[in-house]
Amino acid sequence: MTDAPFMLGVSGARGIVGKTMTPEVARRFAACWGSHLVSGAETIPAVCLGRDSRPSGPELAAAAAAGLAAVGCRVIDLGVVATPTVGVMIGTTGAAGGVVITASHNPTPWNGLKLLDHHGTAPSSELAAEIVATFRGSDEVETTASSESITTELRGTDTHVSKVLGLIDPMPLRERNFTVVLDSVNGAGTAGGHSLLDAYGCDLTHLGSEPNGDFWHTPEPISENLTGLCEAVREHAADIGCAQDPDADRLALVDEQGHYIGEEYTLALAAWRVLLEHPGANLVTNLSTSRMIDDVAERFGATVYRSAVGEANVAAVMREHNAIAGGEGNGGIILPAITFVRDSLSGMALVLDLMRREGKTLSALVDEIPRYVIIKEKLKLVDRADLDPALAAMRAAFCEAKIDDCDGLRVDLPEGWAHLRPSNTEPIARIIVEAATKDAAGDLLERVRLATGL
Repeated sequence: MTDAPFMLGVSGARGIVGKTMTPEVARRFAACWGSHLVSGAETIPAVCLGRDSRPSGPELAAAAAAGLAAVGCRVIDLGVVATPTVGVMIGTTGAAGGVVITASHNPTPWNGLKLLDHHGTAPSSELAAEIVATFRGSDEVETTASSESITTELRGTDTHVSKVLGLIDPMPLRERNFTVVLDSVNGAGTAGGHSLLDAYGCDLTHLGSEPNGDFWHTPEPISENLTGLCEAVREHAADIGCAQDPDADRLALVDEQGHYIGEEYTLALAAWRVLLEHPGANLVTNLSTSRMIDDVAERFGATVYRSAVGEANVAAVMREHNAIAGGEGNGGIILPAITFVRDSLSGMALVLDLMRREGKTLSALVDEIPRYVIIKEKLKLVDRADLDPALAAMRAAFCEAKIDDCDGLRVDLPEGWAHLRPSNTEPIARIIVEAATKDAAGDLLERVRLATGL
């Protein structure tokens, strides 16, 4: 037994390597997913397997491949690739699903397994719960794989980059010749990020360019972790700084002055570029994402639909409304033309091309989007049902607001919005509020607290 953390949920499995995340855990969890894919298949299902750059990746990937093969899957091993690359290759190969060995933005001691369905996105919350229940009740899977059931495919990154280049033409960008500092944090996005920006003719300075999992700073791409990128942008007089997380499904931006502008802007800017070409289109984001995307959409007569929090939920609503683009406020851009997985490469291409088309610096573009202040708080929660009285009280207190209860409760008012929901991955509740000023956001948060007793 160990007291090391172990997370099971809609995002897959995640734990501390050698303690709660071991080859046995990887083999069993992958086998549970493979068993589900096999049960609904008329032929032997193919599963794309990728991993980020963590040193524990090869051993865990081998164990996952063995688990998949043992239950009757054909494994396509992609090696070290970005998570969205696995999504791209699921579509390219016609695979039934995928497994990514990654712990996303968690530090090096962590690793995990992220599951992808035949759309290339995370399974629904219902299916994820089924896989978790199967895992909790399963015994260790015997390794019976033969070499014939596991093949290697190392063209995933090239395929992914080519798809992005096919969507955002490289020739106009090559003529503009942007100066870019890219921070890949020594993660899985190094090769794809470098190849894409080189194809766009960028004068590139590449930080964290070795995909060895030796993260040169705390890998989550938030302000306090990107001081080195900000300094490099100023040092090299760059037009933009781009930061990926270890599995390259998130993108944070730094402007030409070396100022971190926040992950929330990534989606708004990307949507702006998409709507230049597709005005009036549908967009999707989750309930906890900033109003900035609504402001951008209004300019172009576009409609924004909102989903429950989680990539799978965003993707599902995108398919429902035939959305041209979507994503989440953590810097995750989803372009169905590329993949239904959040994709930092698509984000970089869209933002650079927006700068080119508008002929403006990144800071000037940001200044054209209304600014908001977001406050986020966490509250301990023993059981999800414990939150029900607070949700009911909040609904009653904000009866004048526009209400969305697909994921906890979001209330929209002219002065801002508030979202109260239980976490999908931790025994906590989250309160998120947004308003035009810090004081207004604080007042709205206090109103939520008074109404709910939290």
